[in-house]
Amino acid sequence: LLLLLITLTTGGYANGLNGGRGLTYVKSAWNLKPGYLTLYARSQVFGKVAEWPSSTNSAVSYWNIQGALSFNYGISDHIEVAISPIMYQDTQRGEKKYMMPGDLLMGLKFGSYNIKGSSLTWGVSVDTRFPTGKEANIVFEPYNAGAVEWGFTGMLSYSKDPLYPEENLNVDFNLGYLNHNDVGKKLSDNSNISVTSMTQELLYGFGIKIPTSDFDFSVELYGNSFIQKPPKETAYSVENYLYLTPMINYQAYRWLILKVGADFRLSSNKDETTYEYINPFPPSLPNYPSWRINFGMNIVLLPTSVYKVSDKDVLIK
Repeated sequence: LLLLLITLTTGGYANGLNGGRGLTYVKSAWNLKPGYLTLYARSQVFGKVAEWPSSTNSAVSYWNIQGALSFNYGISDHIEVAISPIMYQDTQRGEKKYMMPGDLLMGLKFGSYNIKGSSLTWGVSVDTRFPTGKEANIVFEPYNAGAVEWGFTGMLSYSKDPLYPEENLNVDFNLGYLNHNDVGKKLSDNSNISVTSMTQELLYGFGIKIPTSDFDFSVELYGNSFIQKPPKETAYSVENYLYLTPMINYQAYRWLILKVGADFRLSSNKDETTYEYINPFPPSLPNYPSWRINFGMNIVLLPTSVYKVSDKDVLIK
């Protein structure tokens, strides 16, 4: 398990890291139970060989690999806290072309509020990103200015049986706001251009999960829409994106879930960056990855009784 964990944390992180209940990107309105501590390690990988059209024998392989951990703890029936450090991030710049570690994300979730007499549950999460990494404004990744960013997400979940939501059909919907707090930030060392208007965006997601005795099958649709875009002269990721993500989860043990899936970009390959003060990339490369392989595992660390419980105990409970 330790070896697998080390392997996974050299992988990827994208739009967000959802280590609690829910899907890969779309959060569930249900919280962890009080006293439960989980560790989620997730990896995402994208790579492509690109060649400059004006020259020959200049093919280069580009990789976008990012790895992150998420520790989630249920404080009470309605409050959950998350601490998610990015462990590794490809940057495509400098001598190493990667950084370790990256930024730190923290979140506070208020959820598991059932709408009386219905199968709907709602919640709200407040999230903050701290610029602990050395690099920002990274190509192939959602926009990040290297500032203390903050946002919030509203969550609405439907479960066929609210008493046992993990064992029945689940439908989750998210709508969030993200403020990059980047006024005055310079995104390139080669330019005096700084951000003059606060970059803001809406984040949205919709997901369906169908559980079985050993496997959970899910599909998600998630994306963003900029309210105010960053300067196109110095920012890479200035376009809106939309992804489709099918996933399969395997319940190896009561305390261990293995996950594998892929992201497929549905949005166009339109490039709005002018590359006046940042290094351009071959035109055959997308602004956002056209595909990504992602995999990970979720481990229940607390309570320790989860390792000792028997099938009979579960049935009686």
